[in-house]
Amino acid sequence: MQGYKKLEYTGNTDVILRYTKGHFITPNSHVNYYIDLCDTKARMKEARAAGESLAEMYMSSDVIDTILCLDGMEVVGSYMANKLTEAGILSMNSHKSMYITAPEYNVNGQIMFRENNQHMINEKKVLILIDSATTGRTLKSALESIRFYKGEIVGISAIFSLATQIENIPIRALFTIRDLPDYSTAPQDSCPMCKNGIPVDAICNGFGYSAL
Repeated sequence: MQGYKKLEYTGNTDVILRYTKGHFITPNSHVNYYIDLCDTKARMKEARAAGESLAEMYMSSDVIDTILCLDGMEVVGSYMANKLTEAGILSMNSHKSMYITAPEYNVNGQIMFRENNQHMINEKKVLILIDSATTGRTLKSALESIRFYKGEIVGISAIFSLATQIENIPIRALFTIRDLPDYSTAPQDSCPMCKNGIPVDAICNGFGYSAL
């Protein structure tokens, strides 16, 4: 794979989007950019910067009880919760502190919560946090699960997102299609790059990539 290019978030230059162009297979689609958020999710300085920058988009919120972290966003979610708490955002939990949790997936790929952690979702105001939102399939699964467990969705946050909303819920993202205007995604069975014989560079998911 070719070297990464970088974009810095205008609100905080410690928030960095690393990307490279090519032909990549994700669990839900084929895309022409690989966005590497591994360091953002694991490096303390970057995770803190991302979490605090995302938190600033919710300073007018009333209550957030739980941050549901998808695709390994728990570290970012913890810094986000800390910033929100410092800013006075309330939690109605009995311990007056936010939950930061991640989902489990069943054999059908559906998000589930076992009996001992359903209380983090049930009748809670839940903020969904994801690394990148492109096809929307992961977010739709999260929305369905939260509603099934009788939680209330109060927002969606992402480092990068193609869409501005899903099911009329705004997606608040640090980087958008305006930063990568030629970003494209296609179903696996109708990918124009495959039809044009462009070889696949790597298979990617939330953990990283495996070059081919």
